[in-house]
Amino acid sequence: MPLSPLDIHNKEFGRRLRGYDEDEVNEFLDQVIKDYESLIRENKEMQNQVLGLQERLNHFTNIEETLSKTIIVAQEAADEVRSNAKKEAQLIIKESEKNADRIINDSLAKSRKVSLEVEELKKQASVYRARFRTLVEAQLELLTVDGWDTLEPQASRSSEHELTRG
Repeated sequence: MPLSPLDIHNKEFGRRLRGYDEDEVNEFLDQVIKDYESLIRENKEMQNQVLGLQERLNHFTNIEETLSKTIIVAQEAADEVRSNAKKEAQLIIKESEKNADRIINDSLAKSRKVSLEVEELKKQASVYRARFRTLVEAQLELLTVDGWDTLEPQASRSSEHELTRG
């Protein structure tokens, strides 16, 4: 067990005939007591300081662990967000491709329909022209027939007859 300042203070030395000067010994012991008390105080302060520093170290270690866990969680969340974004982008691309295919197919179907309608209209126009040509030719033929000359005197007489009646 270590000596305390009180142990040093209470220490009694035996006396001998040719011993040391008692005042010098007491002064030296007083100096030893002061120094020893100072060392004990300093040791206590250092122990308290070590405890405080250990507490701070523990606190910062906890903060470091928490930050490490937070960084790991944030990294995992970022990876998950990135993965979800890639999946969503792929879904959007697939959906867009499907829509593009549908639009192209619809456009092709409409184009075919319009093309068929144009062909039908061309046929109808050709038939109409042929009929119209036939009608015009028939009318021209009627105009070129000699029968017009025979109709002319009757038309003149009926015009005169109407003039005389009136």
